[in-house]
Amino acid sequence: MVRVHGALLAAGLLCLAAGQNLPDSGDFECPQSDGMFADPTNCRKFYSCVDSYPHSSLCPAGLHWHAIDKQCTYKNLAVCGPQEIEVTTTTPDPYAASACDPARCSLTPVDPAEPGCFCSKDGTRIPGDIDPKETPQMVILSLDGAVNGQNYEHYLALFNDTVYKNPNECPMRATFFVSHEYSNYQMVQDLYHKGHEIAVNSITSRQLQGQTYEEWVQEMVGMRSMLAKWANVSEFDIFGMRAPRLKPGDNRQFDVLLEHGFAWDSSIPVPPLRVPIWPYTLDYKISHECRSGGCPTSQYPGVWEIPLNSHYVQGYDGGHCPYLDQCVLFNYEPAEILTWFKEDFNRHYESNRAPYQLSFHTNWFNEANLIEGLNLFLQWLNQKDDVWFVTMTQALYWMTDPIPINQLAQLDQWDCRKRKDIPEPACNLPNTCRISFKPPKDGDPAWVPGTRYFTTCFSCPKQYPWLYDSDGDAGQPDIYESVQFKK
Repeated sequence: MVRVHGALLAAGLLCLAAGQNLPDSGDFECPQSDGMFADPTNCRKFYSCVDSYPHSSLCPAGLHWHAIDKQCTYKNLAVCGPQEIEVTTTTPDPYAASACDPARCSLTPVDPAEPGCFCSKDGTRIPGDIDPKETPQMVILSLDGAVNGQNYEHYLALFNDTVYKNPNECPMRATFFVSHEYSNYQMVQDLYHKGHEIAVNSITSRQLQGQTYEEWVQEMVGMRSMLAKWANVSEFDIFGMRAPRLKPGDNRQFDVLLEHGFAWDSSIPVPPLRVPIWPYTLDYKISHECRSGGCPTSQYPGVWEIPLNSHYVQGYDGGHCPYLDQCVLFNYEPAEILTWFKEDFNRHYESNRAPYQLSFHTNWFNEANLIEGLNLFLQWLNQKDDVWFVTMTQALYWMTDPIPINQLAQLDQWDCRKRKDIPEPACNLPNTCRISFKPPKDGDPAWVPGTRYFTTCFSCPKQYPWLYDSDGDAGQPDIYESVQFKK
């Protein structure tokens, strides 16, 4: 079946650009509280229902909404109009999340033993109801995937301590979502020593949506264990995770977060909105559309979600994207990239100042014009005294105890001079281990046994570390005990 993909389809699915006239939801009633549904009279029109509220959208001219496949496609291929909804009988979830109740959700609960809670009806509320002009505009750089010789020098150049600094003179730092395969653990250890945040992106980098709870444990908790053993990253400093390919794993992934001591997740993309979404705790239903699938439906008290707001400009020049390298900017000149970034950033800066997340894969750094355009943008940002470069966890430190810009000197977690327990620097001469790779026999056929190279400051393992064998000792399969948190 032929389907329309790319920027054209995206524009049809997500026609929410600033200043654009949106189709009226009228009297449409959601047949279910959440989901995507066809309009009964207009084949181009569809609705994304969130907590029984219909968000209406139009497919591009010439395309119709396919009510079964849930996407815009050619007119002759579309199934037009509402379809019968199959009702399945399931056991009710006793922990099912309900709509946000701000009166019962507080960052400072009465019982200090209870975790803080933050939500708002539409997700756009500023913590503490601080005036936007008194709210620091946080900029979070996040980089996904393996750290190795293909990107490490680019990262060192980007995070040059003498170039990009915060108003308190502390250098710009990022959150690295590290995956295992092809990672150089000596380089990861060096980034950790320099003050970057290290988070988890899985061992194999495969799509995990639909996988079992145990597979999520092995991928995420196992990756945390590898970072501790092979890069000397304290497990107590690994607070967060991101699902590979931004495909969250429904309640199974978030059960792992809660039961294995992670504080936050950053896996859920947000479609283009005029006003961006702030991070929120998962005590209640998410307030925005979940077009990636796999969003949690249970309640996870005190667990934070740091969503990825879509990047876009009016007219969708370059498309829209959660990762910057997924927007079509490779043919832009650096000055044009700067202009594009400015418009995208100002949607945050001139509205509710929700954290502006710059997320990348390695391929952004393969193009000289993209690197130069990013540097021009960072230089422009660095001229603003109310813009702060922070890591994911630093952003949450501010959110849990929000204070206006003129009081930021009190926030120790943003002051590099008050950093404690600085980890040991990485070695100068790491071990490059030539070892056998023996994946599980019932594993993915793409995992071909053979020889792998593995770099670490520590002694070489017996075999290539992998699922169920994070320390590479070829012994008994790894078993991770959960921390008993209550939903």
